[in-house]
Amino acid sequence: MKKIAITTLLIILSINQSSAQKSKANNKEEPVFSEFTYQGKDDIYDKNPLKSDEFYTPILQGCYPDPSITRKGNDYYLVNSSFAMFPGVPIFHSTDLVNWKQIGHVLDRESQLKVEDSRISGGVYAPDIKYNPYNDTFYMITTEIAGGMGNIVVKTKDPSKSWSDPFKLNFEGIDPSLFFDDNGKAYLIHNDAPDKGTELYQGHRVIKIWEYDLQKDQVVPNSDKIIVNGGTDITQKPIWIEGPHIYKKNNKYYLMCAEGGTGDWHSEVIFVSDNPTGPYIPAKNNPILTQRYFAKDRTNKVDWAGHADLVETVDGNYYGVFLAVRPNEKQRVNTGRETFILPVDWSGEFPVFENGLVPLKPLLKLPNGVENKTGKAGYLPNGNFNFTDNFTFNELDYRWIGIRGPREKFIITGKNGLTITPFKTNIKANAPTSTLFYRQQHASFEATVKLSYKPKSEKDLAGITCFQNEKFNYVFGVTKKGQDYYLVLERTENGKSTIIASQKTDINNQLYMQVTAKGDDYSFNYSFDGNTFNNLGGTVSGDILSTDIAGGFTGNLIGLYATSSNDILP
Repeated sequence: MKKIAITTLLIILSINQSSAQKSKANNKEEPVFSEFTYQGKDDIYDKNPLKSDEFYTPILQGCYPDPSITRKGNDYYLVNSSFAMFPGVPIFHSTDLVNWKQIGHVLDRESQLKVEDSRISGGVYAPDIKYNPYNDTFYMITTEIAGGMGNIVVKTKDPSKSWSDPFKLNFEGIDPSLFFDDNGKAYLIHNDAPDKGTELYQGHRVIKIWEYDLQKDQVVPNSDKIIVNGGTDITQKPIWIEGPHIYKKNNKYYLMCAEGGTGDWHSEVIFVSDNPTGPYIPAKNNPILTQRYFAKDRTNKVDWAGHADLVETVDGNYYGVFLAVRPNEKQRVNTGRETFILPVDWSGEFPVFENGLVPLKPLLKLPNGVENKTGKAGYLPNGNFNFTDNFTFNELDYRWIGIRGPREKFIITGKNGLTITPFKTNIKANAPTSTLFYRQQHASFEATVKLSYKPKSEKDLAGITCFQNEKFNYVFGVTKKGQDYYLVLERTENGKSTIIASQKTDINNQLYMQVTAKGDDYSFNYSFDGNTFNNLGGTVSGDILSTDIAGGFTGNLIGLYATSSNDILP
């Protein structure tokens, strides 16, 4: 009886303590977000409906740049750059190259990812993923330009599970990748500056190769050698030879690199050698992939194609993944660099991307025997899809990210939705902010979220941000001045902030906040019933959300945002 009484007492105390914690949390009046919806509305998908034997490219829409791919058996794995996003290096799995599921992030711990004070386009650049059959191990190697990390490698036996802490590598330069020869030897290649005093022009770079010690996870000292100087033809002053990968076919070694920079002269080029350490001879038909030769005002424009990686399928065919962009009607890039795919013809000496030297189209033929299941059974959607999230699950959808720090430090999910505990930093800080981000994946879209929130003071704000970086963004939120609540819309361009509109409001009811875009035209709207929306601030330009104006390498991010350091005064 005593044990029962004590147990009952403990249960009552636990319930009271839980109630007190909930009451305390409610007294904080922290913002709660729920009923998030995102809907793509691009004309290109409406005008190009899929047939039963087709699928869309890009396969990853929005800011998923610098793809790298590898295969083990029937399983394909793909990774992307993530810069200062946290967690970092999203990783995807497929068994057919068409239907993809995100299985996590490679760098998901603070011991792996030190980007807390990184600029948005710093952090993790150009990851390379490789499977080594000789020790049954996956490797991801990258340059982490933050936190004193430099070039690092992590590894795992199972890409869907935890990856190791980083091994820091002893070399300078960027864009490293690994090559495992069929004799068990390993090599590392990367972009670097020319030797001191030998740089001939701006953008002059070299590709180096090192022997790689698999036991120590380190380059072999003094084994480095330049295998490409400048690019395919140094007399033409090619710029930014980078993103190297080595492949072996028919006892020949093929070095594939990006060339021309990541803008409108971007391309992919190929070299061949009898030895992994060279000399490498460029193909006469370079480039093997580019979009740089076509009319600037072409319809359904895809541009900046390059930074590719190849994979051989189980049946001996080849495909290549690469980045490219889809500018809006103002020729601005708001969705960032996306991941595209093309079949590759390697029936001759050199691989060639099929239709990679003509204007790229949105539709591709399905590989033999493959069914398009995108958007079904957990596979990522494609085209003009809808995404909804009520944040009622314990674990977030992998598509939600933070910037410069773990999401778990400011979010709680539960039956009421997503609660954000505001940081004392606002969106303009070069520091972690209490913002949960979703990538803009279409030129035209609509994103809406339900917000329950009553700010206590003018220092408190919650709402939506459209964020290219800390110096280029929009903030649409609710704050307080005196005893009144206000909706505010602020535009920050190159660090200078301007209040576009503010309006006194009654937020006793639930508040729905919405951002819509039709190409370059963005609108910020609000509603109290989720049906009838009113606009605040009119139509505004998405110029500051583009790579062209803001610079950097990311796309626009739609953020669920809260701060206790608000500086927008209505």
